[in-house]
Amino acid sequence: MQVDTIIIGQGLCGTMLSWNLMKAGQQVLVIDESIPNSATKVASGVINPVTGRRIVRTWEIELFMPYAVDAYTQLGKELNTHLISQCNILDFHATPQNKVAFSERLPKETTYLSEADAQKWEAYFHLLFGVGEIHPCWLIQLQEMLSAFRKKLAQQNALIAEKFNWEDCTIHPNSIEWKGIKAKQIIFCEGTGGINNPYFELLPYATNKGEAIIASIPNLPRNNIYKQGISVVPWKDDLFWIGSTYEWKYDHLEPTQSFLEKTTQQLTNWLKLPYEVVDHIASERPANVERRPFVGFHPIQKNIGVLNGMGTKGCSLAPYFANQLTRHMLQGEPINPLADIQRFKNILSR
Repeated sequence: MQVDTIIIGQGLCGTMLSWNLMKAGQQVLVIDESIPNSATKVASGVINPVTGRRIVRTWEIELFMPYAVDAYTQLGKELNTHLISQCNILDFHATPQNKVAFSERLPKETTYLSEADAQKWEAYFHLLFGVGEIHPCWLIQLQEMLSAFRKKLAQQNALIAEKFNWEDCTIHPNSIEWKGIKAKQIIFCEGTGGINNPYFELLPYATNKGEAIIASIPNLPRNNIYKQGISVVPWKDDLFWIGSTYEWKYDHLEPTQSFLEKTTQQLTNWLKLPYEVVDHIASERPANVERRPFVGFHPIQKNIGVLNGMGTKGCSLAPYFANQLTRHMLQGEPINPLADIQRFKNILSR
């Protein structure tokens, strides 16, 4: 069997890359063992144009967000499902400092920020210092996307559902061979697995652990995301995703009782409606020190590539950089130098 590209991983990056390559007429083979608690599968799926306590625009959001909206819309049409919807964030100010920070940014950031009608939400939440709105924000149905695209790959015999092992792979100067299947190149979209990849383990990964609870809140409107320290995000099956943490030091990847108790206490103090916790999930994110993606090909072994390190902004970054990597492969177009792994050429050449 001969294919153009072998892709390792069918998370957000692997899905977007294989979709772009297939649209360009390339034959791909995706190898993915489908881990239940992978970062994409437990992520909230939110695209937020601002970030941090200073409420500043995220990196190149004017470019990445419109591109992502178009990509998810197009992919949803191809998969006969609805993958993206506008779901603005209501930012409930928990302290006077939060309110001041938002108010100070408001006249400088009229594109993405505005005041919200606090009285509208008095029946649902305990209000402290008002409510601001962040817009437009988008909600991606990641679970549906991964599932539907996986079926598409299987139907086209472009998926092997097993764990990739290096002992099954032979690297030749101009080709790759895995279990008798030959390809021009292999690209790793393996999330936190990249830490143990012999070709990319020297990249400055900075993985972190995130936890969330899944809860039923029957009477809470589902057309917004609600934020006050924690975020309450519409989830599948009429449930809500509530989280998340960013733990940099952790002993295991299992959900913790401390997170459950802290989050339910926050929710109880904030929410006036009854709720029921139905699940508690955790995962490890493939973030990195620079908070910029890893995109491109190894400086020495030029048929081994990577698309990874998207961190918490994956929903907005992955569509754009999957397309940019595709165009780089097929037309030789350059990769954004802030994302291109050639910036680590000296490290990777060791």
